[in-house]
Amino acid sequence: MVMSTAFVKAVQQLYPHATIDVIAKKGIDFLLDYFPTHSQRFIFNKEEYPGLTGAYKFGKQIRQQKKYDIFFCLPDSISSAVMGHAIGALKRVGYKKELRSVLLTNAYPKKKNLHRAEEYVDLLQQFLNTSLPTPPVELATEAVERKNILIVNINSEASSRRLPKEKAVSIINTLRKNISEEIILVGSNKEAAFVEEVYNALENKVNITNNANKTNLPQLITLLRSANVLLTTDSGPAHVANALGTHTVVLFGAGNENNTAPYNKTNRTIIRLGQLPCEPCISNTCKVYGAPECLLRLDENIITQQVIAALKKQKL
Repeated sequence: MVMSTAFVKAVQQLYPHATIDVIAKKGIDFLLDYFPTHSQRFIFNKEEYPGLTGAYKFGKQIRQQKKYDIFFCLPDSISSAVMGHAIGALKRVGYKKELRSVLLTNAYPKKKNLHRAEEYVDLLQQFLNTSLPTPPVELATEAVERKNILIVNINSEASSRRLPKEKAVSIINTLRKNISEEIILVGSNKEAAFVEEVYNALENKVNITNNANKTNLPQLITLLRSANVLLTTDSGPAHVANALGTHTVVLFGAGNENNTAPYNKTNRTIIRLGQLPCEPCISNTCKVYGAPECLLRLDENIITQQVIAALKKQKL
């Protein structure tokens, strides 16, 4: 969702007089408050509208409110194409996949080796048969003063992207020995127990705060915006912080950073082991080693050096 901000800005540039409405999933729809300017928003709740029938019903309800000239379908799912078909826009634009083409008026092949933000913008380029640069990925917030804080996110919904407990403890212990900045650990309600385990196992908790499950999502955005640096796994907070202009040091295990890393290169650092034949994989679980060796074998000293360099850069 964060990476789609570049697409919305590109649409604004090419259709400066158009009304732009957006559909977002419930649960991450709060990000729309920080999105490029748009008109109406429709929040899709999968529990309230389950399956393809639910997607069609949701789209039909939108159709009863407004008539649209163009529907851009960014997700690859069949359900999103069903929703677009139900909305009944004159043009329904998306990428080819499975049976989606029969539901779209304009279906295009997805190019390989593009970053996700560029994939979205390329859909617009193919539709208009034009060339345009991908805008920066940005979330808009009120300006806040940067604080001498390092935020650490050890979590991810996928176990192949989440730091194992022993590795998280080792990294934070090494950081504490080498930097004086306040360290704040973050995490959601589901992640709070894991973060607490890691926090309790630390050698030195001086100036380290466990903030997991103590902020709502808008408060987390404010915290990420005010920090000098975020050290994180490949996860949602990585993209949010990068889009807010906070320097983001990302530890990659599973996942292909060429496609899904935080997009803005000016304020990001990517760290990958790059020594295993299975890298990079896109599996949510480590099928080769059981535990993600690509993360376990990362060098704490290299991570600390990159964090220190990012902290110095932010202070300049």
